[in-house]
Amino acid sequence: MSEPKYVLKRAEAVPKLIGNADDFLIIAGLAGPAKDIGGMIGDAPNAFKFGGAMGGAVACALGLALAQPSKRVLCITGDGDLLMSMGSLAMIGALKPSNLSVVCVDNGLYQETGGQASHTSKGVDLAMIAAGSGFPVTRDVQGEEDIEEAAGVLRQSNSPAFVLLRVDSSEAPSSKRNLHAAETKVAFRQALLGVR
Repeated sequence: MSEPKYVLKRAEAVPKLIGNADDFLIIAGLAGPAKDIGGMIGDAPNAFKFGGAMGGAVACALGLALAQPSKRVLCITGDGDLLMSMGSLAMIGALKPSNLSVVCVDNGLYQETGGQASHTSKGVDLAMIAAGSGFPVTRDVQGEEDIEEAAGVLRQSNSPAFVLLRVDSSEAPSSKRNLHAAETKVAFRQALLGVR
């Protein structure tokens, strides 16, 4: 089966959906999602971008949301990353942290490792899986007309929200980033605690 033919351009759709990134504490999955966030806000301290830990973003975001219930937490992950951690969706559905939103940027590919087709290109629907896992709010964004309402869901939902953002196979924006995880962790923690 060939890759899905989604029409949304990744470099345009992700920033439109997220809007003002300062509204969130952001956990970004490795590769594409980390580049998406890096392209928007560089190494801003309200974002922690994974590198080399595929499948860890959603669980990390859940822990952060539980530890910081007064702050809005956004996890931006990819279909490949999420396919490795679907149990985390079930945990979110069971615990229902009201301050957590998950955005899955789905291009139907394991783009970082050579563009192999992911399971979503073969019919796996991650929005349906999120709904079946107990997410009270899910959105499937396939066109420009869906973005504005889904962006509101990320900010206004009083329950965990899941947004599946279906994008074409174009590359994520290129951005330089600090790959020293200890440094980025400290910067993220200091920003979270208001330490300068």
